[in-house]
Amino acid sequence: MRTRSCSSSTRTTLAALALVLPVALLVLGAAPGTSPAAPPAARPAASAAAAAATAAGIAHEELALGARGPSFALKGTDGETHSLESLKGAKGTAVIFTCNTCPFSQGYEARLIALANEYRPKGIGFVAINPNDARSVPGEAFDLMVARAKEKGYSFPYLADETQSAAAAYGAKVTPHVFLLDAVGTLVYRGRVDDSLEEGKVKARDFKAALDALVAGQPIPVAATKAFGCSVKWAKKSA
Repeated sequence: MRTRSCSSSTRTTLAALALVLPVALLVLGAAPGTSPAAPPAARPAASAAAAAATAAGIAHEELALGARGPSFALKGTDGETHSLESLKGAKGTAVIFTCNTCPFSQGYEARLIALANEYRPKGIGFVAINPNDARSVPGEAFDLMVARAKEKGYSFPYLADETQSAAAAYGAKVTPHVFLLDAVGTLVYRGRVDDSLEEGKVKARDFKAALDALVAGQPIPVAATKAFGCSVKWAKKSA
């Protein structure tokens, strides 16, 4: 009789547990038969956000000061393929991400040409790279790059970053965005050309100061500034 009583009590307890356990699991955020975990909807949302950030270029960090400038081999408006190594100056190299259509790039165009004309003879190599996706912005098409370089009299190579790999490697955020490398290819300055699109209001010529210091073999006075301009137009990821 005692054994039958124990068996009946056990059955009653198990039945109660069977009712309570699923409720407890739901409170903990897990379905019955699984271990507690984050809500399933949260994981796909996070993954989607990360993918969207990468597609938009948000995940590309600016090249760190002191890092080596990433190599590239890109087609120029002169019809030739140019590499970083082939463009290096004896004292340094200015890698400038710019484009055809951005008002900021257009506004700084004459200043950049003037700087190139001044510092190339002093041992600084200059190269302009268009990072924008021409499928998203037809005005960035290669033939229009050729026409603009000719019209404005570029004295330096103007390259098309068709895969956007160079822009991603350097962490270009906007156009124009300046990256200045020293003689051995180490990043010593990054950021803006100066502090105002309106030339008459310029108070800090940061890029020029960095060029002067590099040519003279002196420390760069301000090594990093915040570049401003039009955001790089990254290619949309195909579904």
